[in-house]
Amino acid sequence: MNIQAVKVIYKYEMLRTWKTLFQSIASPVLSTSLYFIVFGSAIGSRIESIEGVPYGSFIVPGLIMLSLLTQSIANASFGIFFPKFTGTIYEVMSAPLSHYEILLGYVGAAASKSFIIGIIILATAGFFVDLDIKHPFWMMFFLILTCITFSLFGFIIGLWATNFDKLQLIPLLVITPLVFLGGSFYSISMLPPFWQTVTLLNPVVYLISGFRWSFFEVADVSIWTSLVIILGFLAFCLALVAWMFKTGYRLQN
Repeated sequence: MNIQAVKVIYKYEMLRTWKTLFQSIASPVLSTSLYFIVFGSAIGSRIESIEGVPYGSFIVPGLIMLSLLTQSIANASFGIFFPKFTGTIYEVMSAPLSHYEILLGYVGAAASKSFIIGIIILATAGFFVDLDIKHPFWMMFFLILTCITFSLFGFIIGLWATNFDKLQLIPLLVITPLVFLGGSFYSISMLPPFWQTVTLLNPVVYLISGFRWSFFEVADVSIWTSLVIILGFLAFCLALVAWMFKTGYRLQN
């Protein structure tokens, strides 16, 4: 493996983050703080607790996942789309690099940025609510796995997109609604039976449920089910990227 080349791609992408520090880190942290103020104060005053967990604390895993998913996809998709847009991707493709080394550089950087944002948001949440993480190992595992999986998904979107409008299409019209309807701010047990069944078709439910279990040992579905779902999605993304590279999909004229 060409470790030096992977490091170059990784460092370049990370350097781009530090040059746009406000947009990359400060913006999602400020947005999350506003969620705490609005949901924690307005709704929290009416809903004291859910399944024994104070409402302000209950929404923390959902807020972190909301930021992680959107930031992972945005970082990875833009990271690979911009070289396509400027034409510099062909220089990368012609370098003595395998496809998976290119993937490792771009996805690794996007996942690292998302992980940093997740940790900062977690620290920020500590200023608003009391957090007692019962399973820190599982919390970190879900955090890292989510960053990698959805950075990989964002990489796929970046390869698929042919313009900036398409780059925003799936995150805005698909991912964000799925996160809001996936139990970020409520437990699906609060829904009528029919809508509980419908909600279980949302894959984000399993992700948020498993992550919330690592905090409070409270979950809408089994943690093992959550783990199988996200690992299955990771395997699907890897297979799709392999096909894209093999066929040169949107990478060759």
